[in-house]
Amino acid sequence: MNMEPEYKPRQWRVLGTTPVRRDGIDKVTGQAKFGDDVHLPDMLHGKVVRSPHPHARIKRIDISKAMALPGVKAVITGADFPPLNQAVVAAGEGGSVSMQDIADNCIAKHTVFYDGHAVAAVAAENPHVAEEAAALVEVEYEILPFIQDVREAVKDGAVVLHDDYVPGAFLFPTQKALPNAGRLQLAAGDVEQGFKDADIVVEREYTTATVHQGYIESHITTCRWDSDQHLTVWTSTQGAFAIRDFLASILNLQLSQIRVIPMEIGGGFGGKDVVYLDPLAALLAKKTGRPVKMAMTRAEVLKATGPSSGTYCRVKIGCKKDGTLVAADLYLLFEAGAYPGGPIAPGALCALTRYNIPNVVIDGYDVMLNKPKIKPYRAPGATQANFVVETVIDELAEKCGLDPIDFRLKNATVAGDRLIIGMPVPPIGTVEMLQAVKKHPHYTAPLGGPNRGRGVSYAFWFGAGLTSSCEIHVNADGTINLATGSADLSGTRMTLAMQAAEALGVPLSDISSSVSDTDSIGYTFQSVGSRTTFATGYAIIKAAQLVLEQMKKRVAMIWEVDVADVDCTVETAGVADFVDRNDPHRRMHFKEVAARMDETGGPISADFTANPHGVGFQIAANICDVEVDPETGKVQILRFTAFQDVGKAVHPDYVAGQMQGGAVQGLGWALSEGYWYNKDGRLANASLLDYRMPTALDVPMIDTVILETPNPGHPFGIRGAGEVPIVPPPAAVANAIYNAVGVRMTTLPMAPGAVLEALWAKEGKHASVKVA
Repeated sequence: MNMEPEYKPRQWRVLGTTPVRRDGIDKVTGQAKFGDDVHLPDMLHGKVVRSPHPHARIKRIDISKAMALPGVKAVITGADFPPLNQAVVAAGEGGSVSMQDIADNCIAKHTVFYDGHAVAAVAAENPHVAEEAAALVEVEYEILPFIQDVREAVKDGAVVLHDDYVPGAFLFPTQKALPNAGRLQLAAGDVEQGFKDADIVVEREYTTATVHQGYIESHITTCRWDSDQHLTVWTSTQGAFAIRDFLASILNLQLSQIRVIPMEIGGGFGGKDVVYLDPLAALLAKKTGRPVKMAMTRAEVLKATGPSSGTYCRVKIGCKKDGTLVAADLYLLFEAGAYPGGPIAPGALCALTRYNIPNVVIDGYDVMLNKPKIKPYRAPGATQANFVVETVIDELAEKCGLDPIDFRLKNATVAGDRLIIGMPVPPIGTVEMLQAVKKHPHYTAPLGGPNRGRGVSYAFWFGAGLTSSCEIHVNADGTINLATGSADLSGTRMTLAMQAAEALGVPLSDISSSVSDTDSIGYTFQSVGSRTTFATGYAIIKAAQLVLEQMKKRVAMIWEVDVADVDCTVETAGVADFVDRNDPHRRMHFKEVAARMDETGGPISADFTANPHGVGFQIAANICDVEVDPETGKVQILRFTAFQDVGKAVHPDYVAGQMQGGAVQGLGWALSEGYWYNKDGRLANASLLDYRMPTALDVPMIDTVILETPNPGHPFGIRGAGEVPIVPPPAAVANAIYNAVGVRMTTLPMAPGAVLEALWAKEGKHASVKVA
């Protein structure tokens, strides 16, 4: 079967409308069921014992006092888990993952690698007893030296975390290069000659902080074993099948023994597609013979789940006097955390892809250190890379005397250009977007007042395809039950239902859309990488076509004609009427055919599993106005406009919401968010009071401009929309700060202290003073 569809332009009946979100009322009134709403008869509660040290060898664990506490039913350590039955698990475009690393990250067996690493878990009659018992577990450690800076981790003689390791393979595999780092190199042209040909060269060094997704709902799971040794898991996750597969490997079970039920999810952004608590709860449930629920506190979420990489980057880019880019040399150190597999590959690939530069070398390292294992965070790796490149691009434009948008237009890749990995750029509106930015009233508006500045940034993300499954069932009244395996993080049940309604030619109100568990639907990859509306939507369109083909056969049976003589008007008229080609006046509507299913052969349904490849790229741009207080260093966002090419906006309000949410997260990266470890290697800001995410008081209304260049790889022209909005904000803010007060910021977050230090350095006073 040809899996490469072609975009078919037509008048849309459902796409592009903004129906009310069906799950909204249930979520705001508490009717929707999240992980913590699971309450089973005879249920126990679990609690994890975590290391207070960033690096230590476990010498002894004494559980006797904990077990003696009334109400405690079981205590487990790493020694209670069986040997793994699978060393490496494929993770689609996420590459592959080492199951040993994932298992050891869930519970340490010999060595702890970060503050908060799990070493034991208890199950008790209630959460309070479980917490008390966890405090009674005695762990004797041999403290080891630790390392938490990527620059220190790659030096000769650095503390080594693992005697051996499987190199990370996030998107692309890295190669073993250093005791603490895998390496990825990309190159094109002759960089040395390119810099000789350059008239202007800018070289800068940057650091960015470790940041967390900050989802509102913490990790929660409940596990129950049935009498036939089947395990049922209710959990908050972006990928029920991933949880099933990881559990099967860690617990040495068959896949068919595990049923994972995805609950409503209170945010994920890439951080909820792996196991943390699930294996512990499952084993505790096994030992006690009772269901066990486990939930993380906010401090546990920040300490022991996957944030995104802090980085050190050295960037050197050269151009001709007329602004033509000729050479780039990037040295990127990205945190992997305690185990390999950080986002160095997407970071390296997204760093320069939006520009034509003939001579490029990117030297990237996936660096292990004593922090939690890094997890994807919305366009993983791209935000850091975009910050360091877009600020140098802005500086080059200034040195050339060019408008920053004109500079970017001069060098922007267009369809057909070759990327550094060899593939051509598919059709996308790069030039159209930059022109839209330049013509926008925000860009041309005057910006008066002291210490105010305007900055721009331009960004890129690849998107993702991968496997999605769906089922469509036609009811006798002509309504539709649509089931998929894609967790709904952002209203995708609605956007998928809208595609089903469009493809079937029925009213949206006739579609009931649901998310199925792993026993009830075909394998579906996680809801990550901006893939759900694109890839699961693709599967739905194909299944809808199969439904319509079945209905054509039923109509042919009723009319006693050849099926080739029955036409369907979905693509021409937008509604599913069946027409006799030899007698156009003879017609049957979708509901009429459905009403006669029983007499023509029984129920009509179809399922489809797709793995579409034509994902289409994503681009975005920001305009940002700021005001800087030179006395305090505080940066106030005055105005912000986000641009994005989404192919086709299925639900424009949802798309705007994605753009606004991503922009606010990017502003958090820019101005306030970051992990702070004390001298003992312990996380010092493990709460949302101290880990400072933006609130409504910190950001203005985010204006959005949606552009639509159809993706030829999708029948409806759809691209992913959720990833790229977070990428451009930090660079846009940094460029705005420069235009406001004349300092080039080279660190994230650009918190008041960092801005003050930059201002003092510029003015040549208080240069030796550092803000804590």
